[in-house]
Amino acid sequence: MKPHTDRESVPVLVTEIESIPPGEGRCFTVAKNRVAIFRLRNGQIFALDNTCPHRGGALGAGRVGTDMRSQLETVMCPLHAFKFALRDGAGIDNGLSVRRYQVELRGTRIYVAAPRVSAQSPTPDRCGV
Repeated sequence: MKPHTDRESVPVLVTEIESIPPGEGRCFTVAKNRVAIFRLRNGQIFALDNTCPHRGGALGAGRVGTDMRSQLETVMCPLHAFKFALRDGAGIDNGLSVRRYQVELRGTRIYVAAPRVSAQSPTPDRCGV
């Protein structure tokens, strides 16, 4: 992650890598934001806003895979099959987008960048768990 200033974000420890099975996503509350963290089978980690902008589906519970047309790694919303690119949150053929969070793996720990003013929240926990 880049160096931070008071106006930027700070890395917040969210979870251990083992808590997210390869090829799946999980939702965590990070500084009052619901963040879906995805672990690809190749080891890459991505983080997006957990809420689909279409109808509010939980992206952390969505199907992770490669979109055949764009060849991008995506998550598919479990409600209406809207797809979003994991690399930047851009919608695939739907004109929507979700916020992408900077994520970093340090050893076995996953950190997500959170706004400095809200990073003082309690330790991140699983959404709705």
